[in-house]
Amino acid sequence: MEFVTTRDELRTIYKTPRPTDGSIRKELKLLDGHCRSFIGKSPFVLIGSSDGAGNADVTPKGDKPGFAAVLDDTTIAIPDRPGNNRLDTLENILLNPSVGLLFLIPGMNETLRVNGEARITVDGGLRERLAVDGKEPQSVIVVTVKATYMHCAKAFMRSDLWKPETWYDRATLPTLGQILRDQLALADSAEATDRWLDDGYKQTMW
Repeated sequence: MEFVTTRDELRTIYKTPRPTDGSIRKELKLLDGHCRSFIGKSPFVLIGSSDGAGNADVTPKGDKPGFAAVLDDTTIAIPDRPGNNRLDTLENILLNPSVGLLFLIPGMNETLRVNGEARITVDGGLRERLAVDGKEPQSVIVVTVKATYMHCAKAFMRSDLWKPETWYDRATLPTLGQILRDQLALADSAEATDRWLDDGYKQTMW
């Protein structure tokens, strides 16, 4: 199998956009009203990051719509709720602040992409502002926006992601308890592992 290794070779496969093309012109350097509105309605964002050695990670963050706060035209605050304490994204940010964000709104095929630089804060005022039901996040990821643009719907249209009629019957798929039992060779049953996971979800939701 041969691989593409240079930009010139890559551009023999794909055409080079012109500066006047919409795909280039749509990129903004700040959050306009539409970007602010999208973030305000989004309950879910994917955060792409990498460490100093180039090891990459994508982490989901989700909460009630508008959980990520726009602080100003170039700044977004994303609360970090209790989780598994791996801290993949947070540790990556300490080594390499460059991040990519993908905001989603359920049922909407278009997404909002944001590229920027992230920092971590435990500022009391910001944590209080981002509290849910009186519970503050453990920390906050503050992203300085470098580029942002709306991403077209093609991937979501091709995948039929939001069409329930295309979804698998959940009962035909293994539970996480079943998966972990097999992957980790656990002595507990899948049912017991699922109960343990459910208890953990309830205790650390916020």
